[in-house]
Amino acid sequence: MPNDTPVVIGLISDTHGLVRPGVHTALAGVSLILHAGDVGGDDVLDELALIAPVEAVFGNTDEPDDPRLAQELVRDVAGVRIHVSHGHELGQPRPEPLAARYAGDVLVYGHTHQALITRVDGRLVVNPGAAGPRRFNLKPSVARLTVARGRAEVAIIPVDAETAG
Repeated sequence: MPNDTPVVIGLISDTHGLVRPGVHTALAGVSLILHAGDVGGDDVLDELALIAPVEAVFGNTDEPDDPRLAQELVRDVAGVRIHVSHGHELGQPRPEPLAARYAGDVLVYGHTHQALITRVDGRLVVNPGAAGPRRFNLKPSVARLTVARGRAEVAIIPVDAETAG
């Protein structure tokens, strides 16, 4: 029964060229990392790939023609459809407009640098927060998404703020 075994996915966004050491600890053991944009270069993707396979979308500070970055990602995992975009395509992204625009059981976005977990019409909407250089007086974070038996749960994980940035 493949859907009985939980699948844990790392969610990260807004690294802006920096992978803090705490990201390795926070995402240890995940089977996949989904990056919601503003990656900041191939070095970030290469370092995250040391943890798990990485798929990423481009954000407003990335090159949209980068072959390693997609405009959006849609993945089906253990009976749950996950949609990833940066959110800048909506201006200032908020959960309700994201839910109106995109299909999926879980919607993952970035851009605002503010960690958020909410539900819109029963669908999970997640911003893992910004994992890169500290900006806007917000604490760096990532998220762990656990999918099993067609259900998804998520937790925001703070990462070390003392390191560069």
